[in-house]
Amino acid sequence: MQLPKQTHRFRSDLLRWYQAAHRPLPWRTEPSLYRTVVSEFMLQQTQIKTMLPYFERWMQLFPDFETLAHASAETVLKNWEGLGYYSRARNLHKLAQTFIRLPQAPQSPDEWQALPGIGPYTAAAIASIAQNFPAAVVDGNVVRVLARLSDHTQSFSSNGQAVKIFQEPAHALLDPHNPGDYNQAIMELGATLCQKSKPACASCPVQNHCRAYKKGAHYPATLPRIQRPIAQKIQVERGLILHQNALLLHRIPEDAPRLAGQYELPRLDLLQLPTPPAKPLAVKTRGIANQRIKENLHLLQIAPKQNLPPHHYWVDTDQLEQITLSGPHRKWLQQLLPSL
Repeated sequence: MQLPKQTHRFRSDLLRWYQAAHRPLPWRTEPSLYRTVVSEFMLQQTQIKTMLPYFERWMQLFPDFETLAHASAETVLKNWEGLGYYSRARNLHKLAQTFIRLPQAPQSPDEWQALPGIGPYTAAAIASIAQNFPAAVVDGNVVRVLARLSDHTQSFSSNGQAVKIFQEPAHALLDPHNPGDYNQAIMELGATLCQKSKPACASCPVQNHCRAYKKGAHYPATLPRIQRPIAQKIQVERGLILHQNALLLHRIPEDAPRLAGQYELPRLDLLQLPTPPAKPLAVKTRGIANQRIKENLHLLQIAPKQNLPPHHYWVDTDQLEQITLSGPHRKWLQQLLPSL
């Protein structure tokens, strides 16, 4: 893998651009170890523009490790509602509870990885950005930048494989004297200029170091070559079942791999109800990981005293704000309930 030969020049060009052009994100304008930790958890699987309002609200409610550690699990999940991938919230809560019992904060990526929910990338990000530890971060943005810089044409079976391959070159390019800003700079470059489909090569501060750029304007967009998982199409039939001021909901069991403890509209198969022949009241779609889910919502009635399967409950509609609904289902109910 052929990286920029003038390593020091590459670093200085990248950092000069970052100092002038980086986005004034709240964990950068008011940096702290806690704010770095929270931002890294929220940014797993979530774009910055989506998580920013959640981050601001979170900081008002849980301004430090101590406050978060002593909050109830229900309160934590409720205030994560809408961000998805709720295991992040549970792990962040557990991390805070562990953190406040430590004699001192972890000082290295290895020590950070011993805490709940922290893998190699998150550990390197926290340690470098908040503690100036010389650890390189490698995420999708960094993979894309490095693949283009080196004109790396190998095909990867997954993003995880690509991350492993680029660990060593990422460390070779890392600025050991300013690792936090360097890591943020190379991620910022991938997020804002060296984008997936339409890289802004003409504005790139390191174009002179980029082997892919020298092959033509359209060539960089062909890299990296990563095989993406095939999307799975799933169809689910759900009931929108009202009785007076109560709505029937399904609370997902605590041991479920996804959305544990949250409420959703009940599936007809779990209620042992047939799919009505009539057209659904609404047809909604959402994506989870590589799944593309079509959800048909049927307006139904059942006897309120009918025996219900486990984890199904009648919830007063004026109490919906008090429970943790999955983000899409809350949005859909806000759209549909006023007209029923």
